[in-house]
Amino acid sequence: MKIKNLILPFVILCISLFSGCSDDDFEEVIGLCPVVTSTNPLDGAINVPLDQTITVLFNKEMNPTTFTQSSFIIEEAGSVVIAGNVSLSGATASFNPTNALLINTTYVGTVKTLVKDMDGNALQEDYVFTFSTGSTVTPVVASTDPLDLATNVFLNKTVAANFNMLMNHSTINTSTFTLRQGTTEVLGVVSYSGQTALFNPTNNLLDATEYTATMTTGARNVQGTALVSDYTWTFTTGTITGPTVISTDPMNNASGVALDKVITAVFSETMDNTTINNTSFTLKNGATVITGALSYSGTTLTFVPGSPLLEGTTYTGTITTDAQSLSGIALANDYVWNFNTLSTGGTLVDLQSVARFGIIAGVAVSNNAGFSEIRNMDVGIYPGVRSSLTGFPPAIVVNGAIFASDDTAPAGVPAMLLQAKDDLTAAYLFAEGASSPAPATVSGDQGGTTLAPGIYKTTSTLLIESGDLTLDAQGDPNATWIFQIASDFTTVGGAGGNVILAGGAKAKNVFWQVGRSATIGDYTDFKGNILALTSITMNSYSTAEGRMLARNGAVIMTHTNIITKPID
Repeated sequence: MKIKNLILPFVILCISLFSGCSDDDFEEVIGLCPVVTSTNPLDGAINVPLDQTITVLFNKEMNPTTFTQSSFIIEEAGSVVIAGNVSLSGATASFNPTNALLINTTYVGTVKTLVKDMDGNALQEDYVFTFSTGSTVTPVVASTDPLDLATNVFLNKTVAANFNMLMNHSTINTSTFTLRQGTTEVLGVVSYSGQTALFNPTNNLLDATEYTATMTTGARNVQGTALVSDYTWTFTTGTITGPTVISTDPMNNASGVALDKVITAVFSETMDNTTINNTSFTLKNGATVITGALSYSGTTLTFVPGSPLLEGTTYTGTITTDAQSLSGIALANDYVWNFNTLSTGGTLVDLQSVARFGIIAGVAVSNNAGFSEIRNMDVGIYPGVRSSLTGFPPAIVVNGAIFASDDTAPAGVPAMLLQAKDDLTAAYLFAEGASSPAPATVSGDQGGTTLAPGIYKTTSTLLIESGDLTLDAQGDPNATWIFQIASDFTTVGGAGGNVILAGGAKAKNVFWQVGRSATIGDYTDFKGNILALTSITMNSYSTAEGRMLARNGAVIMTHTNIITKPID
């Protein structure tokens, strides 16, 4: 007991000899020195959002004057210090980057020994942690219809939430998008188009009633990043039911539409014909407005295009809320529908302007490692920007160029990319809806099989794993294959997984329409054009004669991948 009684005064005496903490272990034992207890992101974290604020938590309150861009720094791997705003609140230091973090990039965070607590005790050694980003910023609800706190909302209103980016459509459903009147859940149908989620109530809403709409954190973008928190807004109905569009010809998602088709739309009541005009109604091929003669009689709008429609093309008709009934009541919601024209070229998918690209993507293109090559084709990204193109070099484009939506030179790049993406969408929808000859149903692993020309359809995933898949043209140089894959498509390299062309088959005539994402396995020798709704990944040393075309997500080359233009 006497020895213990002597130790404590001795330690206190030692401590009193130092101004603040030193490297001596005695002080650390009794907790005088500040220490880092956690970070966000955690050390070693991956898929960190690009708009992440980096925070460091200490074991005690710290002195805010000691936290600067010199004492709390974030660097790209390679010692490139990034700009940002450093702040402190109690025991939590925050670094808010001036610009969004780069996709698929490793960062190093360092808290220097310059930082001190309120008693002047310094951090005893630099605290270092690392993390890696994914390929997207955090999704948010950018706007709603009706607006928050809106009043006199139509009783037949379709409730909409617009996101700041493309979302994974499978996560937009009645579990993640709800509408309630008090505690009573409203029944309805949830759909998703573009960047907009729609909730269409089964029955008209009650008059003069407040409703609450909620989008939950179950909603995720195409990379799997969730909303940070539930998004909730309220609105109150009035007493009016707005006019609606009850039918169109062609119907929504119709295919094989004649090139001389006259387009019509029928309303639920007589409309004010002065409001049915080229502002309230448009027909477009991508961003191109189709000119023609517009008329209105009874309850029917009629549009006769000024020239024949294009083959194998997707058209979008839109009637906006500028259209009003005779009593001056606007259409309850914008009405939008799509249809596809017929193609006299059989099953051949017309890529149009997107054919120039070996890779095109929505949010990112990356070469994670190795000397990948894209040969005799271009690389593009839209609406993603040039900073979302990473790994070039060491990846190179041979006899081609790289284009991004924010390029200012040469002139017209954004418009060119938009047209290419529109053409990709049209080709995707044509391939998805192709029905002549009648599709043959396939499922599971197609490895080790041989398929004649035609359309092959699966309602789930498709694999090439247990052997090679052979496509036999049987001597026909124009033989075409369309694979309609509702979900994911995967090839597994190793003992098989390759696509083999036989009998004069050509890679340019092979189309893989993928309802979600595609993965080309290690060392796979692949043939054909992938048209994926979300993303495409080429695993290590896989090669392709064809194109990797992703509508919404990313195209990722994992390690030393080669993409070659198909031979004519």
